Amino acid sequence: MTQSLLFTILIEGTVVLGYSILAKRPAGPLLWASLVINIFTQSLLWISLQLFFRHYLLTLFVAEILIWLIESFLLQRLSNGKLNLRDAYILSFCMNASSFGIGWFLPI
Repeated sequence: MTQSLLFTILIEGTVVLGYSILAKRPAGPLLWASLVINIFTQSLLWISLQLFFRHYLLTLFVAEILIWLIESFLLQRLSNGKLNLRDAYILSFCMNASSFGIGWFLPI
């Protein structure tokens, strides 16, 4: 679980940095929000996968959608006004798609 969390923070932090550079937004508040949010949502993911292990892929799919929505909302709220909700949805989607896509092929 720790390796997965560190991997997620690394990949999603890289996406946040890229977004911050392209959108000319300060990276600090977004990185901090991403770190706090990932600790929370990774815990939810692992609890869900443990509880519903017999339906792993369905649980993973549903959990990832819920995590995307939760992270979007929390990113917007914790970004100190640096993101509107639309941008938070897009950023969260990119973050989660990146970490999920890369993580799917790694033996973590």
